[in-house]
Amino acid sequence: MNLKNKIDLKDILGRKEEVKNIGQGGNKGDNKVALSTFRIAATYIGTVVGAGFASGQEVLQFFGYYGFGGFIGLLLATLLFVIYGYIILSLGLEYQAKSHLQVIKYAAGKWLGALIDIVITFFLFGALTAMIAGSGAIFEEQFAIPALWGNIIMAVTSLLTTLLGISGVISAISFVVPLLLTGVFAVTIMTILSKLPFEFSALEQVVAGKPPVPNWILSAINYASYNLVIAVAVLAPLGKEVKEKSRLKWGSIFGGVALGIGAMSILFALVLNLPTAAKFEVPMVYVAGSFAPWVQIVYSAILIAEIYTTAVGNLYGFVARLTDPDGSEYKVYVIITSIVALIASQFGFTTLVRILYPAVGYAGFFLLGGLSFGMVKSYIKKA
Repeated sequence: MNLKNKIDLKDILGRKEEVKNIGQGGNKGDNKVALSTFRIAATYIGTVVGAGFASGQEVLQFFGYYGFGGFIGLLLATLLFVIYGYIILSLGLEYQAKSHLQVIKYAAGKWLGALIDIVITFFLFGALTAMIAGSGAIFEEQFAIPALWGNIIMAVTSLLTTLLGISGVISAISFVVPLLLTGVFAVTIMTILSKLPFEFSALEQVVAGKPPVPNWILSAINYASYNLVIAVAVLAPLGKEVKEKSRLKWGSIFGGVALGIGAMSILFALVLNLPTAAKFEVPMVYVAGSFAPWVQIVYSAILIAEIYTTAVGNLYGFVARLTDPDGSEYKVYVIITSIVALIASQFGFTTLVRILYPAVGYAGFFLLGGLSFGMVKSYIKKA
């Protein structure tokens, strides 16, 4: 083989390896570029939406008690989603975070960071429990199947998926989220059209009873806080995968605004169906069913799919925090966690949303404070 042939062969092998790297995401820099603004926004949305959001129970509990104040509160929550989503992503990029721990410990310090980490880990389990409880409520209210069977089905399918690996979960979330938002917008539009003409004073209707949070301002902050507690576990390591900071900015803007518009649509649909809608554990499915049985079935199917993807993510995130996913004890942790979550889900979906979520939201105030301090510290460091 002459020198020219050797050079040609080396060049061919080099190009082959280059193509292989591109197919696998490329080198570190190439992999960062591949993460688009849309995927950042979709991942952000996917970490927040779940049984509580899509069912309407979260929106009902946090904003349905305040009339017009609830709508203003949602605008405040949307702003917080955009701001703190960007802060988490930016700190994740700056410190090349492999998990939320690096961002939390930098932002909040060793001791407060450890406390926030405990809150996040606890809520991963609590959110898993709420997903299982929410699926039971749907099976019972919409398909006349005992809630326990719905709980068991969701717990078992989540367990099996997590045992086998969840490499397809991100793709599943990316597929389900657009369907969910489309379903929410469609039901809201049909609700508004069916209620025409109506006075805007109708939006002042409130859920009867005592709200879980005293006023709409505190409720809005609490709502954003507990959702960010769960989102930081995904957004922090996501930030380091993006090379261009502008993508983080637009990803947080699109993701936060989409969450706000989705929640606002749900609130519109629910308020126009009060007081009846408030009597159901899954009020949005009731609203969908008021148009036609097939609309109810479609929305229920979308909701169950969203609950499933969220449950799997929470189960994996919780177990991965406790033990090495590649270790020998991983499967044991998955099984035990699933069983305990199934038992805890028997407290009921509405009860979990009303008690667990606000409690975690208050604890999440430390997270918001720590992130704010961390961002200020980052700017001072660069100045």
